[in-house]
Amino acid sequence: MTPVSGLSEGFSASGKVRLAYLVSHPIQYQAPLLRRIAQEMDIDLTVLFGSDFSLRGYKDEGFGVEVEWDVPLLEGYRSEFLPRLRDTGRVSPTSPLNRGIYKRLRAANGDPAFDALWVHGYASLNALQAILAATALGIPVLLRAESWLADRSRSLPRLAVKSFIFSDLKNLVTATLPIGTVNARYWRHYFGHEMPQFLMPYAVDNLFFARRAEDAAASEQQLRSELGLEPGHPVILFASKLQQRKHCDHLIEAYYSLLQDHDTSGYKPYLVIVGNGEERANLEARCRDLGLANVRFTGFQNQSVLPRYFQLADVFVLPSRHEPWGLIVNEAMAAGCPVIVSSDVGSGPDLVTDGVEGYIYPVGDVPALTAALSRVLSSPEAASTMGHAARRRIAAWSFEEDIQGLRRALAYTTRKLRA
Repeated sequence: MTPVSGLSEGFSASGKVRLAYLVSHPIQYQAPLLRRIAQEMDIDLTVLFGSDFSLRGYKDEGFGVEVEWDVPLLEGYRSEFLPRLRDTGRVSPTSPLNRGIYKRLRAANGDPAFDALWVHGYASLNALQAILAATALGIPVLLRAESWLADRSRSLPRLAVKSFIFSDLKNLVTATLPIGTVNARYWRHYFGHEMPQFLMPYAVDNLFFARRAEDAAASEQQLRSELGLEPGHPVILFASKLQQRKHCDHLIEAYYSLLQDHDTSGYKPYLVIVGNGEERANLEARCRDLGLANVRFTGFQNQSVLPRYFQLADVFVLPSRHEPWGLIVNEAMAAGCPVIVSSDVGSGPDLVTDGVEGYIYPVGDVPALTAALSRVLSSPEAASTMGHAARRRIAAWSFEEDIQGLRRALAYTTRKLRA
């Protein structure tokens, strides 16, 4: 994904590359990465936010509850909030909408105020006006997004319009920052093979989740007691929004089949469902209809609490349809938990090899999911071995790889620092 390294050998006497990053709002997954980038001595990072709604607390439509993150979102890096024209408290193509982006990207003397602009996403008026402003000022644009070709079906006219828009957009973008394999395929499809790509993998703070999970081991019995789980029984974990596309219902059906079709008399597993959303009542009703007494619904759990559940679990399952990545998979693996994901989870090709860190099964195939659960839970040793493999795999998919990818992109686009 990286162009010829010979293009990156120039180094500016001024030392630092001035990098602006435009993103809709402070995001819990991104804050640790931004702190890490700010530690680079030759990258002068300024983050430009469109809204502060995630700092004020807001009702997440997916979780269906008021959310106030319990991890620091602004510490450790320089940031600004752009003047707002429109802010609905959620992200959409027209919100947040800011003014003054061109002015902020231009220095007082009329020169560019930054050496490069990194934009998160392209399907918003804010992103498009920032890309146009940077182009007008001669500032290279780096584009990062979660998009993939299989995200959802579209009509032929909509696809034609999208292709037309991309034919213009690719002339405004200097390079893309793929988050993984399926995202890189997306950029090649719309921008062509000539567009430079620099892998900047979708990662989480692996050390945070690993350490929190290790610390949680001492209180595992307390959590089991809180949830009413008998000692010695394995735990299957789901942790995400309880939305239809997340298909926790598929996991419930697979869990039921596991109990019916396999000999679980000696180790009957529990199913713990962490999260909230519009499907919760339906899921609880289905569990009652099936007579599943060993299912526990915990509701929404914040970032600092999730490692307790990862440590408790013998396997984590994400059965989603239309999941461009699924960072919760990274978190579970960093905590040493084997994972089972559907073929519609974008992180699967990069993070999961069947039988090693867990399994990938065809989305919607409940018997295949049941079989994967049975294999992981065949013995405590099987789950433990996969958990160790998961932690090793995710260790190489980290913020350090993000730094390397970003540096290569900045070296290529600005010629002002070494890759």
